Amino acid sequence: MNGGSSGTGSRLPETRRRLPVTSERFFPAYVVWELTLRCDLACRHCGSRAGRARPDELRTEDALQVVRQLAEMGTREVVLIGGEAYLHDGFLTIVRALTEAGVAATLTTGGRGISPELARDMAEAGVQRVSVSIDGLEAAHDRMRGYEGSFAAATRALEWCHDAGLRTAANTNVNRLNRADLEGLYDHLKSHHVDAWQIQITTPLGRAADRSFMLLQPWDLLDLVPRIAAIKRRAHEDGMLVMPGNNLGYFGPEEGLLRSADPHSNEHWRGCQAGRFVMGIESDGAVKGCPSLQTSHYVGGRVRDASVGEIWSTAPELAFTRTRGVDALWGFCRSCPFAATCLGGCSFTAHALFGRPGNNPYCHFRARQFAKHGQRERLVPQSAAPGLPFDHGLFEIVLEDLDAPDPSSAMPPTELVRLHRPRTR
Repeated sequence: MNGGSSGTGSRLPETRRRLPVTSERFFPAYVVWELTLRCDLACRHCGSRAGRARPDELRTEDALQVVRQLAEMGTREVVLIGGEAYLHDGFLTIVRALTEAGVAATLTTGGRGISPELARDMAEAGVQRVSVSIDGLEAAHDRMRGYEGSFAAATRALEWCHDAGLRTAANTNVNRLNRADLEGLYDHLKSHHVDAWQIQITTPLGRAADRSFMLLQPWDLLDLVPRIAAIKRRAHEDGMLVMPGNNLGYFGPEEGLLRSADPHSNEHWRGCQAGRFVMGIESDGAVKGCPSLQTSHYVGGRVRDASVGEIWSTAPELAFTRTRGVDALWGFCRSCPFAATCLGGCSFTAHALFGRPGNNPYCHFRARQFAKHGQRERLVPQSAAPGLPFDHGLFEIVLEDLDAPDPSSAMPPTELVRLHRPRTR
C-alpha cells in the first residue's frame, strides 16, 4: 500500500452488511496468507500462477495490522504461503508478530530457497512447522515444479529445517504425472523426518487449468483412494500422520480412516469450511473464504478498505457456505444420499470445473456408484482459462463405459523436456 493505513478504512456498503443470522459462531480459526506472489519456482500446476509479485502487495507495516486483527478475531493458526513467503521482505517480522500475538505461524514452501541459516532464523522467529511441497519422486517432482534439481532442494529443506529444530511436514498434489510415486514417496518422506503428510488432488486451477492431460479423471479415484488408505495404515504404525486434502475422498469405504487423525475414531467429511472456520488472504490484501477459491468470484473485500473482521462478518462472498443447503447442489450431488452432510465437496474444485460449486465429480462414492453400473464419468475441456491467478476454464462431463479407451492419458512431448536448469559458472 502506498500512503494510508490498512484495515481501518472505509466501511463496506450498507447493502453488503445484511447477511443471514445463524446460531453458530463462525470465525477464521485457520488462515492461509499469501505474503507475496513472487516465487523462485515455475510450478506447472500452480493455482495462483506465481512468479512475479502482485503490483500492489501489502507492505510489512500493513501486514502487522492484519496480524493484530486476526489475533483479535481468535485466529489459531496462520499458514504463510506465496509464491514463496520467505521472499517477502517482512517475512520473519510477520512471523515474530504472529508468535507474540499467540497465533501459531507455519509455513508451506517449495523449499528451493531455504538454507541452514534461514531455517535457524525461522525457528528463532517462532515458526512452528514447515510443510515442504514434494510432488512425487525426483523425475515427476522436477517436471511439475519446472526446475531441474528442485526435488533435491526440497529434500535438503526438510533436512535443514529438522536440524534447526522445526517440525517438518510435506504436502503433495496428486495427478497423472505422479500418481505411481506415492508408495515410494512415502518411504522418502519417512526417511527425512516428516511427521505429517497431506495428500490432495490437482485441481484445474491456474496453470493446471492449462494442462488438462495432468488431471486425474474421476474413475482414477477407484485405484487412488484405497492406495492412500493403505499408506495411511502403514504410516500410523510408523508414527506419521497422513491426511487427505479437502478435495480428496468423500464417503467411500475408507472415509473414516482417511479423515481421522486417531485411527480409533471415525471422522468424515463435514462440508466445505471456507468462510466458516477457514479464510484466505492474497498478497494485495484481498480476503476470501479459502486460499484456493477463485479470485474473480469469491473476494469479499480488501484490507485497505475495511478491517478483516468487517469483511469476514459482512461480505456475502465469504458467507456462501454458512447457510448453504441441499438446494444449492445440482447434478449427481443433489440426489446423493450424503448430500446434506457433504454439500458438494470442495467448493473451489467444483467451481474450477463448471464455473460454480455444488456438483463435484472428484468423489470416491460417486465413482464407485457409476462403476457398479459399468460406467464412469470423463471430464472433457470445453474452454480455456484466461491466464490470471486462481482462474479456471470450463469442463463438461461425458458418461461412458467403465472399460472405454482412455484418450486423456497422452502427455505433449514438450512437457517432458522443458525444464529450467540451474546456471553453472
